[in-house]
Amino acid sequence: MALIDISLPKSVSKALNLPRKSPRREQLRVLKKLLKKARFTEFGQQYRFDEILLSRHLGKKFQEIVPTYNYNKIYNEYWHKTLEGKSDICWPGKIKYYALSSGTSEAASKYIPITPDLLRGNLNTMIKLVISLRNYEEIPVKAIGKAGLLLGGTTDLQKGTGYFAGDLSGITAKRMPFWFTPFYKPGKKIAKQKDWNKKLEEIVEQAPNWDIGYLTGVPAWIQMCIEKIIERYQLKTIHDIWPNLSFFLHGGVSFEPYKKGFEKLLGRPISYVETYLASEGFIAYQDGPGAKGMKLVTNEHIFMEFVPFDDVNFDGEGNMIEKPEVMMIHEVEEGRDYAILLSTSAGAWRYLIGDTIRFVNKANCEIVITGRTKHFLSLVGEHLSVENMTKAIQVAGEDLNICIPEFTVAGVPHGNMFAHNWYVACNDKADPQVLAEKIDAVLKDINDDYATERLSALKEVTVKVLPESAFMSFMKMKGKEGGQHKFPRVLKGKMLKEWEDFLAQGTDG
Repeated sequence: MALIDISLPKSVSKALNLPRKSPRREQLRVLKKLLKKARFTEFGQQYRFDEILLSRHLGKKFQEIVPTYNYNKIYNEYWHKTLEGKSDICWPGKIKYYALSSGTSEAASKYIPITPDLLRGNLNTMIKLVISLRNYEEIPVKAIGKAGLLLGGTTDLQKGTGYFAGDLSGITAKRMPFWFTPFYKPGKKIAKQKDWNKKLEEIVEQAPNWDIGYLTGVPAWIQMCIEKIIERYQLKTIHDIWPNLSFFLHGGVSFEPYKKGFEKLLGRPISYVETYLASEGFIAYQDGPGAKGMKLVTNEHIFMEFVPFDDVNFDGEGNMIEKPEVMMIHEVEEGRDYAILLSTSAGAWRYLIGDTIRFVNKANCEIVITGRTKHFLSLVGEHLSVENMTKAIQVAGEDLNICIPEFTVAGVPHGNMFAHNWYVACNDKADPQVLAEKIDAVLKDINDDYATERLSALKEVTVKVLPESAFMSFMKMKGKEGGQHKFPRVLKGKMLKEWEDFLAQGTDG
């Protein structure tokens, strides 16, 4: 029995709101639907949603009346009331689930509201993704009908006063439709396990009993799981135990640094499908093997706006100004970095999620994630993005024939000037000095600002090579082991101090 018939008739495609031709019209239709649903909430009354709905220029009126928000602002003004059990604050009804999200830099958890409407929209988007798999000729139809290993957070959620909180993956698995249950691995019992190491042990124990067709999760943790299975059963590759494994749905971080090491675990090539599923909603996915990036979901449950990520709209610490320049989807340009504002079916309104993206195909609404508003280095004007860093690591790894699955960078004082200290995970033999020279050369080639500053205030680039276990152990110490957690690409402030103290203790896992 197949998970879904991917040759669906047009009537079903229409019911699922599959993409039409005008992203602008689709987005305005989504905005109108959101405003109608939330017009009687406290937020909707405060910002005159009824008035916005009567306007001939819906999008512009919305931008004129409703201010932009970051997490602290919307939490302090509205979301804290939902945690106290109050209904109809930013979205109709009472919020019963919250995704705990600390990003990769902050210590305190953020409580992101999750509603049935949001989960329904995420599910519809997942179905669209599955339908799009017909565009991948190398993915056999039978693989889509096999079980999928979804490696996420625990479904044993934290119990609050009238609500539950946990990873979005755990909430999604807990509220999974009954018809999907037979295809879901590791199954509800193992998914409930809170201890990450015990969960992995139970997955390894059950692995021979499953016929896995695809994998879903953050690359680092999926790779660790596969390595443990191969080691336990003395396999050459994971295909010895899961011969039908054909594709990997990945997201959260760039897959390129992991690809070389990951493919050593395979008996044959598989397809990689990138997804953009944040705690705030399912934003985009790669809809074909030839796609330059991921296609934004413009017709479902999220209205998107775009703020140019530049010195005009953001300060030196990555904080957005109070009244930034904001564009709708038809106003953006290819090749320019933007921060995203989301308005969703869970009561996020003009909400800055912190990711930066770039349009690589405007006509098809295809984007790539370039980093985070606060995860970049610009000590002296070098404007180094996570995308730049990832490219440098990828090229260096290929040139030196080594695998670098994790890395992070810190900007530090160097006398009266500055330096970049790189920490890379590599279990292969690697010369730190040669690696530093390679990384530096690539960055000079792809980033003119960086090349200029290397001639002046940015005096040194250093590399410290560490075992991959050091990164994993640090994440475990921080309580961010497994699930959706990923290592920050840039370390600053308190997190940098903790990392330096951790390394000084000689802890490498």
